Amino acid sequence: MFKTFLKNYLELPPKTTNIVCLGGGVGTAQILKGLRDYPFDLTAVVSMADDGGSAGRLRRAFSIPPPGDLVNCLAALSDEESVLQKLFVFRFEGKRYGKDTDLGGQKLGNLIFVALTNIYAGDTNKALEEFSKIISSKGRVLPATIGNVNIWATTQNNKKVYGEKNIDLGRYNGGRTLEKVYLDPPNIKAYKKTIDAIKKAHLLIAGPGDLFSTVLPVLIVPQIKKALKESPAKKIFVVNIANKPFETATFKVSDYIKTLKKHFDKDIFDTILVNTNQKPKIPSQINYKYVVCDEENLQEYKENMVKGDFVNINYPIYHDSDKIAQVIDNFTK
Repeated sequence: MFKTFLKNYLELPPKTTNIVCLGGGVGTAQILKGLRDYPFDLTAVVSMADDGGSAGRLRRAFSIPPPGDLVNCLAALSDEESVLQKLFVFRFEGKRYGKDTDLGGQKLGNLIFVALTNIYAGDTNKALEEFSKIISSKGRVLPATIGNVNIWATTQNNKKVYGEKNIDLGRYNGGRTLEKVYLDPPNIKAYKKTIDAIKKAHLLIAGPGDLFSTVLPVLIVPQIKKALKESPAKKIFVVNIANKPFETATFKVSDYIKTLKKHFDKDIFDTILVNTNQKPKIPSQINYKYVVCDEENLQEYKENMVKGDFVNINYPIYHDSDKIAQVIDNFTK
């Protein structure tokens, strides 16, 4: 009887696992979709350097942070299975790279974020909080930085490429292999709640996603970079399933690891997740190629790598949310 009392009334509640996913875009959204039904405290941190597509148009037209990745990640965390969730990711017909003020090509969720920002007198953080309530989010999404920020990169033959869109779409001359990405301004401030979340995290996950235009622009924010280096949390990097035509077109697994090391001056990730199922056929028209796992160049990382079938067989350029969540769950036990 007394033991039962102790168990039911004096036992400490189970410890919540805090997971922070750094990146943005479809890659981070896929991870969040898989993790949202686990008993984790989830935070996504996304880049504010996007200047392309429909989000970039809204950024220029309304002088707000680019809402695309914020909205994608909020939708991924939503527990709404009704038409409401589909409304947030609905995209109007038209060109994503049209005129800044055109409705065509815009995502409804992005427009709602613009409206909420106006309702709360330009307070994007308050707009984010209210959006989370509307969409019934099972976690939170935070901006990596505050203030206006852009990125630029250098290629291996020392060409400079300015702007997220130009980097992402390969709009530059000369060799197409990128070397390093930089922030403009270089000392842009991180959002305080983002740093707090990283410091409290038990597990930090970077990627998958566009390495130079989405993932690294979050990781190299000076305060975030410092917090990551100092964090005692387990750190996982998720290598992309496939390489898109630009940015990392010929990258093998070792190239992803070398690039991370180049930006951090050392290896900071304890675990590298690598997909090994390359049987599903990638549609030829999108020109993506599977990332090669070059074992001969990965001997020193052999103990740090977790390889397995993580591919979404229906959309083979993406990770399968459930498969990747099961693997990540193993690291929390």
